[in-house]
Amino acid sequence: MPAVIFDMGGKFDKSFNESAYNGAERFKAETDVEYLEFEITDPSQREGALRQMAELGANPIVVMGFAQADAMAVVAAEFPDTNFGIVDVGWLGGDNLRQYIYKEHEGSFLVGALAAMASETGAVSFVGGMDIPLIRRFACGYEQGVRAVNADATVIVNMTGTTPAAWGNPTRGAELARGQFDQGADVVFAAAGGTGVGVYQAAADSGKMAIGVDANQNYLHPGVMLSSMVKRVDNAVYDTFMSAMNDEFEAGVFDLGLAEAGVGAAMDEYNADMVSDEMMASLAELEAGIIAGDIVVQNFTDADFSFEGSCVN
Repeated sequence: MPAVIFDMGGKFDKSFNESAYNGAERFKAETDVEYLEFEITDPSQREGALRQMAELGANPIVVMGFAQADAMAVVAAEFPDTNFGIVDVGWLGGDNLRQYIYKEHEGSFLVGALAAMASETGAVSFVGGMDIPLIRRFACGYEQGVRAVNADATVIVNMTGTTPAAWGNPTRGAELARGQFDQGADVVFAAAGGTGVGVYQAAADSGKMAIGVDANQNYLHPGVMLSSMVKRVDNAVYDTFMSAMNDEFEAGVFDLGLAEAGVGAAMDEYNADMVSDEMMASLAELEAGIIAGDIVVQNFTDADFSFEGSCVN
């Protein structure tokens, strides 16, 4: 029986963790195989929860989030005959470990470009969750996309906090978004887990536009959600479960960007009236340019990152 361990913010955060849950549920629906699960509510639980799953015989075990890397390094080494998967980590060793990292900056570039196209004020904003390099990668990709469309745009960037509690504070997210709207922003992108729910509600209440993250969140506020920067962590869970069941488990690092359909800008019936054919054509051109290498989106976590903007302040 496989298992998934969700990180801080809750299984039903409508974002990162919930996308993982959807992947596990898709596996269950297709195979009729049940899975174990655990929701981390305190950082001290990480190693114990992972070890407990391994002791129960769960295989494979997928954990969500870079914050679980230290626990994974210890437990995966203790249980060499168990297969593991981890999302947002790509630096661990082990022949029994499947690691998934994403080019969030590429997908964020696309929704940044879309935000600039849709903005009427020339000011857009970003609300991050915990202030960590991963979230700065979202912010900096977003700002690069904005400036590819409007070099003179104002980009306002705020982070919710510096602890894991920043992933589950919708009240603070709403406060930050309202402050950004007061400064002229009319499109806000949230990469903040459950905190984003407050950001989107503030946008709806204020008559502004918002962009979701990780899962497709367009349905939350039709007519408000301009798009969502989807990050297919559901596929990481589903693919790891399925490969192990079929005896095709392969260890290693899987680096997923636009070319691999690992990230992208969600389009559906909920935002169809907000994105014109011209905007869609421009996005398609930008996406093709990134995939071809003609447009280079700088990655905040790369050593040679040199972009100067609000995202690094």
